[in-house]
Amino acid sequence: MVLSKEKTAMFEVRIGDINYGGHMGNDKALLLFQDARIKFFASIGFSEMNIGDEAGIIMNEAHVFYKKEIFLYDRLSVTISVAGVTASSFTMNYSVVRESDNAEVIQGSSKLIAFNYEKRRIVRLPAAFLSKIELK
Repeated sequence: MVLSKEKTAMFEVRIGDINYGGHMGNDKALLLFQDARIKFFASIGFSEMNIGDEAGIIMNEAHVFYKKEIFLYDRLSVTISVAGVTASSFTMNYSVVRESDNAEVIQGSSKLIAFNYEKRRIVRLPAAFLSKIELK
C-alpha cells in the first residue's frame, strides 16, 4: 500500500557524477536517492536526523535497478512513494525519470528505521511523522 507520493525538484547530472564509461556512475544512484529523500522530508517539515520525538532515520537496506544510461547534463526528476510502514520502519521507493525523453532510468528502494542516535537504539515512528506521510 502506498501512503504518500511526492515529486521532488529536478536534478542535473554534473561532471563529478560521470565515470570512465561516459555515463553516471552506479554509486551516484544512492546519493541521488538521499538528495531526493532530504527534499521530501524538508517538504513535510522533517529531516533525516529529526522525524520527531528524538528520532532520526537509519538505513537498513537499499536496492537499485539501473534501467538506462544517464549522461552529463541530463535533467532528472525523482518521484518518491512511501510504503511498508511498520511500528518502527518504512520503505521509500524511488523512480528516476530523464526529462528529455521521459524515460525511467533508475528504480530503487530503501528501508528506513526510526533510530534514536543518542541512545543508539531503534524506536517507534513518531505519530507526527506518520500523520505527514499518510494520505488523507
